[in-house]
Amino acid sequence: MADLRNLEKDDKKLSRYGELLAFAVLAFGVWPILAVGTVASYGFIVWFYQIVFGPPGPPPTIH
Repeated sequence: MADLRNLEKDDKKLSRYGELLAFAVLAFGVWPILAVGTVASYGFIVWFYQIVFGPPGPPPTIH
């Protein structure tokens, strides 16, 4: 019976370690990369749109 209790404690420690590792990977790896990729892709879309259709604003006047 004591062996079973020790196994349960070890499983809880491993579970906690696994959760902390998953949090660290998500918080400091995956989400920052996704955030930078989202902003960069939006910037690329705006840049490419302005290359094709010109800058925003009224059309230039010819005098």
